[in-house]
Amino acid sequence: MGCSSCSTDKDGQPRGCKNNGTCGTDGCNKLTVFDWLSNMSPPNGERQFDCVEVRFKNSRKEFFRNSENLSLSIGDVVATQAQSGHDIGIVTLVGELVKVQMKRKKVDYKDDVLPKVYRKASQSDIDKWQKCRNREEEIKKRAREIAIILKLKMKISDVEFQGDGSKATFYYTAEERVDFRQLIKDMAKAFGIRIEMRQIGYRQEAQRLGGIGSCGRELCCSTWLTDFRSVSTSAARYQQLSLNPQKLAGQCGKLKCCLNYELDMYLDALKDFPSSDTRLHTEKGMAFCQKTDIFKGTLWFSYKEDPANWHALSKDQVKEILEKNKRKEKVASLEEYAIENTVEEKVVFENVVGQDSLTRFDRPKGRNNRNKNKNKKRRNNRKRRPKNA
Repeated sequence: MGCSSCSTDKDGQPRGCKNNGTCGTDGCNKLTVFDWLSNMSPPNGERQFDCVEVRFKNSRKEFFRNSENLSLSIGDVVATQAQSGHDIGIVTLVGELVKVQMKRKKVDYKDDVLPKVYRKASQSDIDKWQKCRNREEEIKKRAREIAIILKLKMKISDVEFQGDGSKATFYYTAEERVDFRQLIKDMAKAFGIRIEMRQIGYRQEAQRLGGIGSCGRELCCSTWLTDFRSVSTSAARYQQLSLNPQKLAGQCGKLKCCLNYELDMYLDALKDFPSSDTRLHTEKGMAFCQKTDIFKGTLWFSYKEDPANWHALSKDQVKEILEKNKRKEKVASLEEYAIENTVEEKVVFENVVGQDSLTRFDRPKGRNNRNKNKNKKRRNNRKRRPKNA
C-alpha cells in the first residue's frame, strides 16, 4: 500500500502516512469506491443526489446532506455538522452511488435528521485539524499513564480528535466493566477538552492500529476487510490444522479471519469423502481412519491392534470397501487395496550463478592444518628458549 503521503524522509528512510489504509490522497485507502458515474451527467430535469459520503480517521465513514448545493468531488476536505461544533473529513463518494451505499448500510436518505455539510474546509480549518491530529499520540500516552495511576483494568488504544479540537474520543478495550468517571474528570482537567469514551472489541482494535500478520503481509482487517464474521475452531478442524492457539490466533488474540477464506472449498471437497470416523471391517481386523488428504484424494487407515502402521487408500477404494461392508462382506486386508509408495527422484539443483560454493575460499579443516599448527608451536617454543639453557 502506498500513496503520495508515504514518501521517504530526509535521511532516506520510509516516512509512511501512518493512517492504516485511510490516507487523504486515495492512494492507499481501505476499499476506496470507484465512482464509475463521475463522467455521466444526470438526465434533463434531474438533480444530483444531495447526500455525500465523508470519511474520518481510521475508515470511519458517515453520510451527510449537501443542503447548500456545494460542488463537491471526491477528495475535497469539508467541514461537517457534529453534536457540538464541527468536524473535518474527506469526501469519498458523491452522486447516485451514495444512495446505493446508504441502502446497503440501511440508512434512510429521506430522513430530515441527517447531518449536513457546512462548507468546504478553509486553510485555517485544515491547519487546526492537522495540529489536533499531531497531538493525538502525546495525549494517548498521557491518558494511559492516568489510567495506570487510577489502577483501571483497561487499555486505551486510540484517540480521535474532532475537527475543531473541542472534543476527543478515546477508544479502549477491557475484559470487564470499567468505572472511568474519575478518569474522564482527570483527563478533562489535564487536556482542557471534552472527553468521550468508546469501548471497542479486540478485532476492532487490531483494525485501527494495523500491523503485520504471521503471513508477512499487512493485516486484512486494516487493509481491505470490512466485516468481521465469526470464526470457530471447526474451521480449523475441517482444514485439518493443528489446534494450536498460538498458531491459530491473530494479533487481536482471536481466531484468524483467514481461516474462513478457503473453508467453503474444503467443505465442498469433503462432500465426496467418507467421514473421518469411518470404520472398515476386514478379516485381519477393524481399521480406523487416521488422516485425510483432500488434495490427493487419499485416506490413511490403520488396524486397531497395530495403530502405528498406516495404509494409504484412495477415496474410491474406501467407498468400495464400505459398500461390501454394508452387504456384510469383509475384505481380506487393507494391504490388497493399499496404494504403492512411490519413491520420488531426488532433484539435483544446479547453480545458475556459476559459482562452485560459498565456502570455496575457506581453508579445509583436516590433519594437515593440525600438523602445521603443531610445528609452528614447536618453532615458537624453540625461539623463546634462552641460549644458555
